Amino acid sequence: MYQINFTHPIHIHFIGIGGISMSGLAEILLDRGFRISGSDMKESKLTRHLAALGAEVHYPQNAENIRPGIELVVYTAAIHPDNPEFQAAVRAGLPMMRRADLLGEIMQNYRHAINVAGTHGKTTTTSMITEILLEAHSDPTVTVGGMLQDIGGNIRVGRSGLFVAEACEYTNSFLSFFPTTEIILNVEADHLDFFKDLDDIRHSFRQFTEKLPEDGLLVINRDIPHYEYFTEGLHCRILTFGHDKEADYTANFISYDHFARPSYTLFEGGKELGRISLGVTGEHNIYNSLSAIAVCRSLGIELPLIAEALRKFTGTERRFQKKGKVRGFTIIDDYAHHPQEIAATIEAAKKYPHRKLWVAFQPHTYSRTAALMDDFAGALATADEIVLADIYAAREQNTIGISSDDLRRHMIEQNTNVYYIPKFAEIEAFLLSHMKPGDLLITMGAGDIYEVGDDLLRQFGETEDE
Repeated sequence: MYQINFTHPIHIHFIGIGGISMSGLAEILLDRGFRISGSDMKESKLTRHLAALGAEVHYPQNAENIRPGIELVVYTAAIHPDNPEFQAAVRAGLPMMRRADLLGEIMQNYRHAINVAGTHGKTTTTSMITEILLEAHSDPTVTVGGMLQDIGGNIRVGRSGLFVAEACEYTNSFLSFFPTTEIILNVEADHLDFFKDLDDIRHSFRQFTEKLPEDGLLVINRDIPHYEYFTEGLHCRILTFGHDKEADYTANFISYDHFARPSYTLFEGGKELGRISLGVTGEHNIYNSLSAIAVCRSLGIELPLIAEALRKFTGTERRFQKKGKVRGFTIIDDYAHHPQEIAATIEAAKKYPHRKLWVAFQPHTYSRTAALMDDFAGALATADEIVLADIYAAREQNTIGISSDDLRRHMIEQNTNVYYIPKFAEIEAFLLSHMKPGDLLITMGAGDIYEVGDDLLRQFGETEDE
């Protein structure tokens, strides 16, 4: 593996530099004096930003972009061997590296590399840690999977020895990383187009924990079934959080305000430390915050700073994000695309002021929809009214022959108020004709279902004082 050393910057070329993760890594290296070039299919806000910072960006991708002087080529999983730049790099005999490998190499240049892992909750928890570190003036470098307002996007380039990153399990990407601190929020069945089953996923997370050095730290949710599987035989320090009274970090005396934002009394090792109030909604975020607190306490950050940061943190884009009002009903957008995420989001919404709760859900990938059909049906059925859009294909072809109407038929016994409406324009018309003032609509999914809410607001949006 080619090693990245901040003290010896080189010329790196990125195939697909406009991706949200690739662009962030390119920005970190630009700041460290590396010469960066790259290509993408078309210009975007991210590529324009990189060009303004000094990157050389080409459109579109072609073999001529692999020029003399390039010392390393980085590519994403979306780049196939028939890509002209990939082929040109191979012919030139250049060292080549996947995006995940580059991220792991970058981590090794920091004293503390904090990795946030789990099948869901990574973006929110990474953002919570970032907010706390900013409140403590710790000047971290951060790469996060969503847009965080306080860092102006998905990347922050700091000058300290702290690096904070999401650690995604898909295609075992996180096994290329070199963490000194890990959080494991949950381990559930997901990405079944890659993993064989839940046991395969658990094995991957176990391999991830084994990457920690002896002086490292693992923060793990004690509520994960048989969590000891992930900790047995490790030589690093281990802290737990969760519902279990035996966990190192627990939340008691939980209450909610009018907008479903929780407050709780924090206990550390059984000792009461004080009251924590969150600026985000839902019980699931209590446990996300406990993991963030555990990490930041281990870094020596004082509790009042932690509490203030968590109070001010109002979430990232597409995480229970209030978008506005249309004809008296409220629109919230959420990225939830796994059954447990959906259940947590709906549970939070039930504590939010509303007359009737509507969910416009877009399933994400055919394989996930087929594998978790029962779980999706159970989670969604707890809303009052459910509208199902067509499945968002993402990286897949529909070789299974499945549609959202299969999910609708699966749900009928649990909730008869479920509708399959394939097209966004038809969904918008249906919602406008059926929703009433005081209702709450959540556009939900990891695809482009947010466009339904955005389009309604563009046409019929109200100001907050209307």
